[in-house]
Amino acid sequence: MFELTKKETIDLISIGVSQSVIPTNYNFGASLPFVFTEQGVSMLSTVLNSKIAIQMNIIIMRAFVRLRELTTGYAELKRQLEDYQLTTTMQIAEILDIINEMSARQMEIDKPRKPIGFLQS
Repeated sequence: MFELTKKETIDLISIGVSQSVIPTNYNFGASLPFVFTEQGVSMLSTVLNSKIAIQMNIIIMRAFVRLRELTTGYAELKRQLEDYQLTTTMQIAEILDIINEMSARQMEIDKPRKPIGFLQS
C-alpha cells in the first residue's frame, strides 16, 4: 500500500476514475488517498478472513489480471504499429528513390541535342 502523489490524484480525478471513492480536489485536505498494489491486495486477503473479504479479493485480483492483459495488448499493438511504420517508411523511401531516378532520366532527355540531318552551310 502506498500514498498517491497530488499529481497522480489529480490525474485520476481528471479522467473520471472512481469518482465515488476519490474526493474532489477541494475535499482532500492534508491527506492523499492510499492505494494497494496487486501484492498488497493478496496480503490483505490473508489478514482479513471473512467471506466478503475473500470475494472482494477475487474481484480485485481479476481486475488486476484484466489490467495486465490490456497493457500487454497495448504493448503488442504498439510493436505492430512500429513495424508498420518502419515498412511504410521503407516503401516511401523506395518510391522517392524511383522518382529521383525518373527525374534524373528526364533531365538527360531534356538536354539540347544535335540536330538530325544535313546542315547547309
